[in-house]
Amino acid sequence: MPSTTSAKLSSMKDVARTAGVSVATVSRYLNRSLTLPASTAQRIEAAIAKLDYRRNPHARRLSLGRTDVIGLVIPDIANPFFATLAASVEEAADSFGLGVALCSSLNRPGRELKYLDQLRRNEVDGLIFVTNHNDRDGSLAREINFVSRVVVLDEDVPGVAVPKVFCDNVAAGRLAAEHFLSLGHRSIAFLGSATDMVSTQGRMGGLAAALRENGANGAITFTRHGDYTAEFGRAAAREFIEAGLPSSAIFAASDEIALGVLDAFRQAGVSVPDDVSMIGCDDTAPLHLLDPPLTAIRQPVRAMGRRGVELLMAGARPEGATPREELLPVELIERASVRPPTERVHQRMAAIEKQRM
Repeated sequence: MPSTTSAKLSSMKDVARTAGVSVATVSRYLNRSLTLPASTAQRIEAAIAKLDYRRNPHARRLSLGRTDVIGLVIPDIANPFFATLAASVEEAADSFGLGVALCSSLNRPGRELKYLDQLRRNEVDGLIFVTNHNDRDGSLAREINFVSRVVVLDEDVPGVAVPKVFCDNVAAGRLAAEHFLSLGHRSIAFLGSATDMVSTQGRMGGLAAALRENGANGAITFTRHGDYTAEFGRAAAREFIEAGLPSSAIFAASDEIALGVLDAFRQAGVSVPDDVSMIGCDDTAPLHLLDPPLTAIRQPVRAMGRRGVELLMAGARPEGATPREELLPVELIERASVRPPTERVHQRMAAIEKQRM
């Protein structure tokens, strides 16, 4: 039996010397890229057994020009939305026999560019990329187009010629508006991220379009834009309270914003849904456990992660072809945070409308 020491020290060169063949012959034989006479193959197998030779899988992957690892760049590991997305990517990658290198960018452009550089240096086979800010100077788009083995999820990076997968943000806004309108709300507040983000443009645009098209004089009467964070939700809610609750319903464009709003309302004694109805967006946090359970637009986060891996594994697009952009459907999950306006809400809205005239 070979000693532990010899097993650790045995190399392909040792196998070649013992079998009386070249290192290249051993390598090609083990890679199944060379058919050898039976006697030669037997000598190699005998040498492998005698030396207890163990192949180095990392070295083999490098020789084949791949790592069998994909990278996932997300803004915030602690956010339930991104945690769910990461779990989905991990599960889908495993089905392809791949590992995942998880990278938290903290939503900082410098860190995002660093991870893209790792891809360029072949430290991962490809990258699933999620940002939560606008690429105002175009540096992110230039780097992504340079490395190309990237799939963009959730939020757009304008100008990049790679596959993209988003939820249907316009439909999210429309569903929220239609639900509010069906219960008699006509004055709606919108709380979302920066106006140049594709998610905000879609969700606010869908909300506004549905309100216009309904013919029931619905309108967005209060808007605030910031980050998809609970801190922003609290700040926006405090401004909403200071303005005298100028809308009968709120569409909060993320779970985190909604949680911040509810916290500020609780501290101020504002009741949801008696004083203000509310719909959130994402439905990745445990919204059913809140008081009241929060109605939300559910994004297909797990499907988004899985589809991202599938597109990455599909490989490079044909030269000159338009990169694939896919929209995944959303759905309204009804809970207890929306109800028809109470009489005191009607009176409040009438007084506010009179002041606006």
